[in-house]
Amino acid sequence: MAVRSRMRIWVALRVVPWAALWVGLRKEWQKVMKISTKGRYALKVMSDLARHNNGECVKVKDIAARQDISEKYLEQIIATLNKAGYVKSVRGAQGGYMLTRAPEEYTVGMVLRLMEGSIAPVACAEDDGDCDKCDTCETLGVWKELYQAINQVVDGVTIADLAAKSQGKEEA
Repeated sequence: MAVRSRMRIWVALRVVPWAALWVGLRKEWQKVMKISTKGRYALKVMSDLARHNNGECVKVKDIAARQDISEKYLEQIIATLNKAGYVKSVRGAQGGYMLTRAPEEYTVGMVLRLMEGSIAPVACAEDDGDCDKCDTCETLGVWKELYQAINQVVDGVTIADLAAKSQGKEEA
């Protein structure tokens, strides 16, 4: 099946040269508009730590089991969160991880920007977007409005909100 699919793409690229451009643009668009598993799992980790924020450290294996994430992948995510100062690690038998601040002080946007980088739909929508066609681009307004809407949503939801929603689902 994969060989057939590759053959179709090869034929399309040979017959229609602009198809190469379309394939490349489609791949770029998919990269820009999707949140990776790292971003999604980082939110799950932060929410889990918020739900179990009782002054004691939470072990990676416990988070991994509850969230159905491999420990190895989880350690990579937590390392990024730790380096940014979102969580702190405690060594020893009673060690693990805990949030460095109250869950209300973290937004979904903060975590996604840490893990994903920019969450702008296109590079020129950002304030420092470097595009020589911004003055004449008829779609720039749409991208900037979309970016503002995305920011409004992700910056309006805290980790405490996610934890409360998740807690409600567990109790139901």
